[in-house]
Amino acid sequence: QVQLVESGGGLVQAGDSLRLSCAVSGRTDSAWTMAWFRQAPGKDREFAAGIRWPGDNTYYSDSVKGRFTISRDNAKNTLYLQIHSLRPEDTAVYYCAAGNRILFINTAGYYTHWGQGTQVTVSS
Repeated sequence: QVQLVESGGGLVQAGDSLRLSCAVSGRTDSAWTMAWFRQAPGKDREFAAGIRWPGDNTYYSDSVKGRFTISRDNAKNTLYLQIHSLRPEDTAVYYCAAGNRILFINTAGYYTHWGQGTQVTVSS
């Protein structure tokens, strides 16, 4: 079974940078889509960034575009989210997600596998 494990979150100040990682294990194929979602306290889970391969096309929400970069390292079997210029409103639990039949990349209901999440807290 596919398993996803996030890491890299923490407590940082506004303007700082972070790199989140998602280690992937189990059976996958080259057509799988992966994404980062985030959920702030009292809010619905929202899409942040996604990637489809083998084409490696990337997609971003308006709130993170220009500050977040999603990428993957095939040799390490790991998905990354590089974050710059963090803002207090970026505070959330960040989740890694994966699926092989994703109609809309920004819709959480299509994904079949999720990690446990990693907390990112940004102070003013």
